[in-house]
Amino acid sequence: MVVSRSLFDEVMVPNYAPAQIIPVKGQGSKLWDQAGKEYIDFAGGIAVNCLGHCHPALVSALKEQADKLWHLSNVLTNEPALLLAKALVDTTFAEKVYFANSGAEANEAALKLARRYAKDKYGEHKDQIISFKQGFHGRTFFTVTVGGQPAYSDGFGPKPEGIEHAEFNNLDSLKALISANTCAVMVEPMQGEGGVVPATNEFIRGVRELCDKHNALLIFDEVQTGVGRTGELYAYMAYGVTPDILTTAKALGGGFPIGAMLTTTEIAKHLVVGTHGSTYGGNPLACAVALAAVDTVNTPAVLNGVHSKAALFKQELQRINDKYPIFSEVRGMGLLIGAVLNADYAGKARDIMLAGAEHGVMTLVAGMNVVRFAPSLVIPDADIIEGMARFEQAIAQVVAATPAKQA
Repeated sequence: MVVSRSLFDEVMVPNYAPAQIIPVKGQGSKLWDQAGKEYIDFAGGIAVNCLGHCHPALVSALKEQADKLWHLSNVLTNEPALLLAKALVDTTFAEKVYFANSGAEANEAALKLARRYAKDKYGEHKDQIISFKQGFHGRTFFTVTVGGQPAYSDGFGPKPEGIEHAEFNNLDSLKALISANTCAVMVEPMQGEGGVVPATNEFIRGVRELCDKHNALLIFDEVQTGVGRTGELYAYMAYGVTPDILTTAKALGGGFPIGAMLTTTEIAKHLVVGTHGSTYGGNPLACAVALAAVDTVNTPAVLNGVHSKAALFKQELQRINDKYPIFSEVRGMGLLIGAVLNADYAGKARDIMLAGAEHGVMTLVAGMNVVRFAPSLVIPDADIIEGMARFEQAIAQVVAATPAKQA
């Protein structure tokens, strides 16, 4: 049968509004749609395709594992899961790993572990979770409530209790909420959905100190910042602040669904047999691909390349902005970059994203006022230059269509 965009409206639940184009092939940092039109991919599947599309190392790992073993459930363990867990333990602060299928599930596990740890060690009263406004931690009811954006959690009935939200990058706001009843503070080192806003060094250090003072666990949500995105394997490494629990997904599988929660032996021991689980968590196919992704990314060549490629992105954005003054700020860490629209173009981020697709470049948004870039970590410089030339055409189109502001 002919597959068209109209089939989506016919058979799919309407919680998404995908573009009219349907990509059918990807290679490296390029995509092609059903009509054969080429796109430079600066979106990366929302920071998932850390090695681009169909990277040879990932394809090889998947094909090799596909001939061996697909699924067992957690009644049995498997070699790829153990090898991936060992790699994550060897390269991070962690001593224990729990596998899930997504960032939301990894965060759900982290929050449940924090609650169970606090209950076992301090008592039932210590159940408060603090996160930050404009944060994003997933779409389960627990994680979407912990996330600091009511638009995502309102409208589904009574919310989980014991959750408070402080102001991101504002230690005084956190000090006003944290207490002996706080079991955990969950924070993104850089808010992605919330506008590509990095945490300051002072803020992250202060959060760690407050958690220590009040015997609360510090949870880093590195679902979007992890696996090389910032130029470190995980962003906490750049801050010099070690969390008690870290969650990772998105780029972990390079496009194959997988998530993980990392923690210490002392904390992990509170998730005893039967307290949490996942049918697909630790799936051999997913873990084999993820191990190949981690091994490929965690090299000086790739991680150092993130910084040089980020500099090229920012140089090109500055060049475009000099010609079409549309951005008030370009911010981010590594290859998670946000271009913030100035007041004259407020609310136009989606217009720019759609115009970009018309001109053959894929971008993202982070709210109504931020254009977000999360490309492959190994995107060739030539693709950055070509993609930015196409992006400039999209900017010119939006600028031409925007009425001039009256002085």
